[in-house]
Amino acid sequence: MPATIRLDIVSAERELFSGECEMVVAPGAMGELGILPRHTPLITRLKPGEVRATMAGGEEQSFYVSGGMLEVQPHVVTVLSDTGQRAEDLDEAAALAAQEQAERMLADRAADIDEARARAELAQAAAQLQAIRRVRGRR
Repeated sequence: MPATIRLDIVSAERELFSGECEMVVAPGAMGELGILPRHTPLITRLKPGEVRATMAGGEEQSFYVSGGMLEVQPHVVTVLSDTGQRAEDLDEAAALAAQEQAERMLADRAADIDEARARAELAQAAAQLQAIRRVRGRR
């Protein structure tokens, strides 16, 4: 039996996932992180994106997180995020609408907008769409 690592993904609303997996891939602030059992401990920020868990047998489960924190211990990975959900439950139409609205806000320089907020919303929408496309490609 291959070695496993426990993964806990928690949003402000609820626990999204808790279980054993063979590998975790997460969107770290400085780039994508691959985490295997007995990984060196670390704490890092997460950017909006997809957390992927490879289960025993090769099945992959995907979760969208809006950013947050990642803590890695040798046998436990904890993801804390403000919001998140299973990638297969994401609403593509809503993500496309959010992306278009953020792009319009950034393009309209005459409007009094919060540019940082618009850029954050654009990043979140793009990350949701990427997660949707990846899940669709596995089917």
